[in-house]
This record gives sequence, C-alpha cells and structure tokens, in this order.
Amino acid sequence: MKKIIAAFAFVLSTGVAFGQTVQTVPQNWHLLDQQTDGVYGISIEKAYQELLQNKQPEPVLVAVIDSGIDTLHEDLRSVLWRNRLETAGGSLDPDKNGYAGDIYGWNFLGADTPDKNVTKDSYESERIYFKYKDKFEGVTSEKQVKRKDRNLYQVWLNSKAHATEVSEAGKEVEMMYSLLDVLPRVDAFFTTLIQKDTYTVQDLDSLKADDPRVEQGKMIYGLVFDRVKPGATNKELPMLLQHYTDSLKTNLQAPLTPPADYRGMVVEDNYSSLKDRYYGNNNVMAGDPSHGTHVAGIIGAARGNGLGVDGVASAVKIMMIRAVPDGDEHDKDIALAIRYAVDNGAKIINMSFGKSFSPEREWVEDAIKYAEKNDVLIVRAAGNESKDIDVEPYFPNPLSIKGNKKAPNMITVGANGPTERTLVAPFSNYGKDIVDVFAPGDNIYSTVPGGNQYAPFSGTSMASPVVAGLAAVIKSYYPHLSATQIKDIIESSVTKITEPVINPGTGERVAMSELSRTGGIVNAYEAIKLAGTLQ
Repeated sequence: MKKIIAAFAFVLSTGVAFGQTVQTVPQNWHLLDQQTDGVYGISIEKAYQELLQNKQPEPVLVAVIDSGIDTLHEDLRSVLWRNRLETAGGSLDPDKNGYAGDIYGWNFLGADTPDKNVTKDSYESERIYFKYKDKFEGVTSEKQVKRKDRNLYQVWLNSKAHATEVSEAGKEVEMMYSLLDVLPRVDAFFTTLIQKDTYTVQDLDSLKADDPRVEQGKMIYGLVFDRVKPGATNKELPMLLQHYTDSLKTNLQAPLTPPADYRGMVVEDNYSSLKDRYYGNNNVMAGDPSHGTHVAGIIGAARGNGLGVDGVASAVKIMMIRAVPDGDEHDKDIALAIRYAVDNGAKIINMSFGKSFSPEREWVEDAIKYAEKNDVLIVRAAGNESKDIDVEPYFPNPLSIKGNKKAPNMITVGANGPTERTLVAPFSNYGKDIVDVFAPGDNIYSTVPGGNQYAPFSGTSMASPVVAGLAAVIKSYYPHLSATQIKDIIESSVTKITEPVINPGTGERVAMSELSRTGGIVNAYEAIKLAGTLQ
C-alpha cells in the first residue's frame, strides 16, 4: 500500500492533467533508445544492431545471488551455468570444491538434504535488538556503557528503532504519515474532479472515470476515512488523520518476542565461524524463486528465440546462488556466496538485495575484496525505501569499515522509469556519493517461475541486473577489459540528465547529480562504443 501511495503522489507531482493520454510504454522499454523509441531505456538493441553486428562474443559467467531460480524455464534453460564435473545428487563431489552436486550453483539456505530449506526469515534489526537486549536494556545514558561497547550500543539503539518501525504497528504508522504527506495533492486532485470544495467519501464513490489515478486516489481516501471518522469531510481529514497517527506513534513499542531462528533450525552450521562454510544443498529452486528468476531473465533470458523476453546479454551463463530468504539475508551466507561465485569462475555478480544493518559486515567486506583481487565486478541494488543511503546506510555497502574507502569493483544502481515525467522511480533509494548510476527498474517485464511464465516487476532489484547484463555484454565482446575498467566505462558513458528530477525522498525537484554520483542513466550504446576504443 505504501508503494501505491508513493506512486500516486509521484504521478500527481509530475503535473499530468486529468484526461491527458499517458504515453504507451513498450513491454521491453528497458532495452530501447530514448531518441528512437521515446523511452529512457539503455539503447542495447541499438548497440546490437549498429555496433556488434558480425562480432563474436565469448560467453561470460554471471552469478546471481538471490532467492533461487526456476531451472526449467523455457527462456532460461539454455543460458544456465552447468557444472559439468558434478553429478546430480549424492555425496560425491567430483570437482572437489566442497559443494557436492552443485549443478546450477548452490543453496546456502538449506540443510544437507534438498527438501529442507529456509524460506521465511526475520529482519536483521530484530536479531540485533534481541541479541543485545539483556546487555543494554537498562542503560539510560551512553556514559554507563564501556567505551569499547559504545559503537555497539548505538547500533543496538538504532536496531531497536528499526525493529519498532518494521513491526505491524510501525508499518501502520509509516503508512499513515505517508498518507498525510500526499493528502493535500490528493484533495486538490479530487476537488477539481468533483467540482466541490467540501465532499465526503460517498461523493468519491459516485465518481467514475477511465483513469487509474482516480481508483488509486479513492483507495487512499477510503483508507483514511475508515481509520479516522466515517462521514467526515475532506476538510476535516488532515486534522483527524494527524491526531490518529500521532496517537499510534505515541503508543509504539519495540517487539516483545524474539524472532524465530528460522535459519538456525534448518542450516545447523556454526554461524560464528566462516571456517564452517560447506553447508547447504544444491536445491536452487527451493521456496519461492520468483525474484531470482525475474532477475536472471533481465540479465540473460535467451535472445532471439521467439519466446517471452530478451535478456540484456546475448553471450552469458547464469549461476544461481540462493542466499536471500523472505526476510533479511545473513552476512555469512552473502560472504560465502560471493566467494563461491568467484571460486567457480563468475566474472560478474549481481546482488539485488539489501538491509539496514550488517553485524558481520567485515565478512562481506573481505569477500568483496576477494572478488576485487580476482577481477570480479559486483553490481548491487540501491534499495527501495526512497531514502538517501549516503545518510542511512544500506548493506552490502561499498564503503570499507576503516577509512570509508569505496570498493573499486562495485557499482550501486538506482532505478529510473521510462518517461521524462517518471524519470526517477518514486521508490528508489538515492545518494550523491554512494549511488553510482540509475538504470531502468520500473515495470520491467521478465521471466517468473512456471516454466513459461512472464510478469512485470518494479524495484532497484530490476535495475541492478540491467547493469549486470550490460557489464556482461562488454566483457563478452571485450574480454581483455578488467572489472574496474568495465565499471569506469559504464559510469563514464551514462546519459546525463540535465533537467530537474523528483527526489524520491522529499518530492522536491533537484538535479540528477544530487541523487547519484554520475547524474545519469546507463547507456549501453555509448558504453560499448567507449569499450571499443580501449583495445
């Protein structure tokens, strides 16, 4: 519901008049060209037609650390990595990598047997809050805490606040404050349509229009009326909603019950030791693999086969590493997933996930450095909370714990929409220093589980694989280029956005350079042209 509220407010803020025809956006808009096709895609189709004809690419292995994948999908079967040295099932490990039966990749969220796997999980903030609750609960001042524990105490306080925010009551408060923010624009919208300064929900119910904004707005207003005072008028709503929301916030409290140890009950490793690394199973289809299947399709769904969708990359093999549950991922699983990808030959890793806390951050940071030493590029999503991640960190973070040095082999990606009116996706995180580029991430059509199913998803989770796919294209046609060179090429060749865009967090119009380091959207055509000059 919060996304609907944000999207509705975003559309209103673009100034689209009621009754105005909304631009029709092609299903594969993220692959298209702004000048030729009128959408802010990455121009990869133009690049294939004009720059890559009659050139022979070398296959590139891309690891997707995600929720899993449908290995039977019609548009993915031919592009899946297959570890030919392994045999399906059994205890043998022909390639001696420690992961027996890893045909398509590995599942770090499983028991020794493929039929027992982690699906649901908790938030990291909850795990931290309850882990240190006995240690810090009675503290009323930082002065009571030993100096060596003060950073941990601050993390615990932040985790308590976050755990409170993401509780059911906290989500209700957040949604109500989101409603308060958009209420003036919603009211102005409906005042114009109804042609009355004062109206009730009954007036809205009688309003009929062939415009999705009308239905979204009616849904939003219905939520408000239901919660504060049935029969109230639009003039009363702001005050009533403010009182209601403030009351909810006043009564918020941190969770009382620790989250279940979903992972521990299944995996049964020694979580505190990275040396205990050979756990899990080979079932990369466990749980709900929708997210990972969609991400994989964006990168490399078979091109030109007349089915479903075309991936960004034409010469790619997809390795799936299942490490992301329905909840916050665990740092150990991510660190080992990165190392598994590197050790098994991946040159690009896509990471469409993230969280607000990272208690074992150094494990992940060391794995990122390991990837750097082995010339592996990591592409990661910026997140979908409409937040400035320069201010509110989102992990895995490219910054090192000591010295805040940025990982030279990591690209952080925000999400853009197809048209000038929706150029920055309203859900996208941003950051003038941390976010490197924006890429298409709104309403991206790709593969989903079911063998022959496809659907549109939105998120920076979709923008990241667009960039990972582009990186794979560059590497496949110019294999001599290093990970850092490919990163520089992608960043140096963006389409600079010179007109003001809407800041997803504040609703204000700002320069694109205030939301990302490059101030632009990735451009495959220009990137491939630039790569061709670096012979």
